[in-house]
Order: sequence, then structure tokens, then C-alpha cells
Amino acid sequence: MLSLYNTLTRQKEAFKPIEPGKVRMYVCGMTVYDLCHIGHARMLAAFDVIYRWLNASGYDVTYVRNITDIEDKIIKRALERGITPEQLVEETIADMHQDAAALGLLPPTFEPRATHHVGGMIALIEQLIANGKAYPAANGDVYYAVREFEGYGKLSGRTLDKLRAGERVEVDPNKRDPLDFVLWKAAKPGEPSWDSPWGKGRPGWHIECSVMSCHHLGEHFDIHGGGEDLQFPHHENEIAQSEGAHGHQYVNYWLHNGFINVDGEKMSKSLGNFFTIRDVLQHFDGEVIRFFIVRSHYRSPVNYTDSILNDAKQGLTRLYTALRGIDLPASQGIDWNNAYAARFKAAMDDDFNSSEAVAVLFDLAGEVNKSRDPQQARLLKDLAGVLGLLARDPDAFLKGGASEGELSAEQVEALIQARKDARAAKNWAESDRIRDELTAKGIVLEDSAAGTTWRRA
Repeated sequence: MLSLYNTLTRQKEAFKPIEPGKVRMYVCGMTVYDLCHIGHARMLAAFDVIYRWLNASGYDVTYVRNITDIEDKIIKRALERGITPEQLVEETIADMHQDAAALGLLPPTFEPRATHHVGGMIALIEQLIANGKAYPAANGDVYYAVREFEGYGKLSGRTLDKLRAGERVEVDPNKRDPLDFVLWKAAKPGEPSWDSPWGKGRPGWHIECSVMSCHHLGEHFDIHGGGEDLQFPHHENEIAQSEGAHGHQYVNYWLHNGFINVDGEKMSKSLGNFFTIRDVLQHFDGEVIRFFIVRSHYRSPVNYTDSILNDAKQGLTRLYTALRGIDLPASQGIDWNNAYAARFKAAMDDDFNSSEAVAVLFDLAGEVNKSRDPQQARLLKDLAGVLGLLARDPDAFLKGGASEGELSAEQVEALIQARKDARAAKNWAESDRIRDELTAKGIVLEDSAAGTTWRRA
């Protein structure tokens, strides 16, 4: 049985969906004002693996990952660039989808945009006001009254009294309590705005996810996920809004992925260690980035360095090399009674432990290297496919991914032919020179009775 770590209860629990055989899952997606960074890649790939495993386990999964397309950062960045927020949003969404494809992500079932649900947000705010959980202020904003929600802090473990005593909070004369948070922001000149009972304005960030999730999944659903930085205040506020309006539990299981650190430090533009997915793709294949993420448990912190990415590249190369040259039979589905498959399933059923599942892949690859058994190779490819790996022809991976300044496949083939000609002419010095040149340029030659094959180091 699948078990998962529930942030809400702070323990691992057996997973029991609300509706047998079906899973409804919501994950907080991107605020589309800039390119996605490597930390976003961690979140996207982590929940893609969870989505894939739920599907592989036989569940009918509805997966919702939202887009925040109205927010202060979007307005500020559009102004800096001299374009409209709408232009910035469309450009950034296209970039996000391109990065997602490079990482091998499955598209979510629904990808709602906040601006398409403003009417629902206004209705939810009205319900909160009617329930005594929110209030309009004199400045045209609407705030959530956190002290009116008895369960505030149950996800993060931060009580209101501790927050007041231990943290600096915003001082705003329009709030009844400094800890209250905004649901609706009064319009400022030149900003996008919508009509509402409180005047022109736009929604606060937290209310967006409460509305988009419930619109697609209902007022009570199975799984809500996101990066651990969203646990407080974003997800805490979502619970307060949704349960404060509807009067019952919002989500059964809360899942949060760990951070990516760079050389042991938190990634930050101010530290100069900030990398977009697009930056990393200039040096590493998208599947290498995915493998780097997948081989760690989703809740664990992950350290990012070029050497660690190179190690991931070598690991993925080992798996693809095991499949090279084997004529695979058509897939008949995975026999979960197979010893390797059973170990893989046990790992993934234990809170989506992809780290242990990858270890099973390496053990199986070792067997394939010894046996060259097409059925074992088929199982390796199918199990890896559950994690979104090994989908390509082995040669496409092993020979592809040339970075700027590296030899193209055509150049490599030409040099191999020149070496073959030199050997035929018994010009061993020239043959060795060409091999040394290829080695120096990161090309590994493998000679056999069948001829010479090659791959990138």
C-alpha cells in the first residue's frame, strides 16, 4: 500500500483517496514573470514523478498545476521592460512550457490561470466576509481576520501568539491585526484591475489557489503539493481561506519538496549562485537534469554543483549503455511480481522513494550488462519510464547533447572513418593520434569485432 509523508500530521500515513480509484491533486505552479530556475525544476520534476507513480499504481489522477499570471512581480517586470503584463505573461508561459518539455514533464490535466478565475475569487471573499472571517478596510482592500480561524497554524506549527512574539510583522493601520493578510487589493493607477463590491482591484496571491483548486477538484480533495517554502504563509493561508469559507476540511494530504542548494548555500541572486533551467540546459541534457533531481528523495535537500551534474550524467550514461545494442521486444507492461519490479514498487510506495527506485535500476542494469537478456532490458526501460527516464534510443542520448564548441556527431563519424582508413593502411601512428584527439574532446571509442561505436564522455 502507498504511504506518504503528510506535512499536516507530520508523519507517514497510508494513502486512502476520498473516492476509491481516483486521486485529485493540486500543486502550486509558477508566477510567470521570469524564466524558471533550477529550484523550480526540482518542484516540477518531483511532482511529475508523483503524478507518474499514481498513474502507474492504477489511479485515475486529475492533476492541477496553476499559473499565477497577475502579481506584483509581473507588473513590476513588465514596467521595467516597457511591455504590458499580458505580453510578459504569454512570453514567460511559452518559456516555461519549453523548459518543462526539456525536463520530460507530463502536462497536468488542467493548468488554470489566475486571471480566468477572478469572479470565483470575489465570490469566495464575499463568503468569508459573510462568515465573519474577513473584512473590507477603508482603503479598499479586503483582509482575512486570522484570529477568527481557530485552526490557523496547524500546517506549519506556528501559532498566532508565537508569530506575534517572535517575528516582525507588517504594520498597516488598515488591518485589525498585524497578522491579517490581504484577500483583495485596491487598484493602483495603471495596474490591471477588476470590478468588485469593494471597488476596482485585484486578488491577493493566496486566494487564487483556494479558488483554482476547488474549481477543478472540489472543496475537499486528496493531495496538495508545492515547495517547502510555500508551507508558510501560502499554504497555511489557503487552509484558512478554504476551510473558513466552506466549513470543512480542505485537503487530506500535504506534500512539500525540499530545496536545491548551490555549493551548500541557498540559491540566491544576491549571492551570484542563481541558475535558470535555461542556463543549465546550455551545458547539460534535460534528461541529465531530471535524473539529477529524481535520484534524490523529493523531500530531501539537494546540492547543485557542476561536478554533481557531471556525476548524474555518468550515471544516466551507465543506464543507457546497458540498453545499447539490444533489440528490445515490445512492452507487455510491467510484471510487478518480478523481483526487481517488486523492489522498485516497494520503494515508490514508501513515500515516492525515487532514490531507492533508481538504485534498483542500477542493479538491474548490471544484470543486463552481464546477460544481455532482451526481457531484462525491456524491464529496465519500462521501470525507468515510470520515472520519466530512458525514453530515447540509447544512441540518441549517448551521441547527442553536444555543447557549444564540441564536435558534432558528423565530425566524430568523419574522424572515426579517418582512423579506420589509417588502420587499414597500417598507419598506426595516425590511428593513435586520431583516437587521442577524440579522447581529448570527450569522445569515448569502443572497438569490437562488430566495429567501432562511440559515445560522449
